[in-house]
Amino acid sequence: MADSDDEPIVLSAHTLAALAEFNAEKDAHAEKFEKLKAEAEANAPLSMEAFAEDWNESQFWYSDETAGVLAEQLLDGASKDTTIGVLSAPSAFVALKNKLRTVDEAERPKLVLLEHDERFGVFSEFFFYDFQQPLKLPGHLKGTLDCIICDPPFLSDDCQTK
Repeated sequence: MADSDDEPIVLSAHTLAALAEFNAEKDAHAEKFEKLKAEAEANAPLSMEAFAEDWNESQFWYSDETAGVLAEQLLDGASKDTTIGVLSAPSAFVALKNKLRTVDEAERPKLVLLEHDERFGVFSEFFFYDFQQPLKLPGHLKGTLDCIICDPPFLSDDCQTK
């Protein structure tokens, strides 16, 4: 008699449908990121739509209106010699990128995005930032930021232990 371990594993139709839906969503998300990367490189308008908020990581984006106001404040008085640091506020970063689209590239302030979410690596200004090691930054950034916006995630003990 055949051992039950030799029988092929068969998924139910419901499980197969759920798996197919998951894979389709994953593929659509990957397509969105490729499009976003191309738009970022082409200086096209950007959106936070591709970046779903992750409540497990205490990610909550600013509204477009709020992000726009913050970007305007960060750009007030900025010049091509200014470096603006954006720490854990990617929606403000996207608003900055959108506002700078119409400024000649040679006249734009430099942007630096310090963020722990690797999805934002689609932007050339991205640098990984670990809020648990806040002083561990690329050495070449030391003393270079003229203006900073910082909105670290609110992390309760539950966020760290569950």
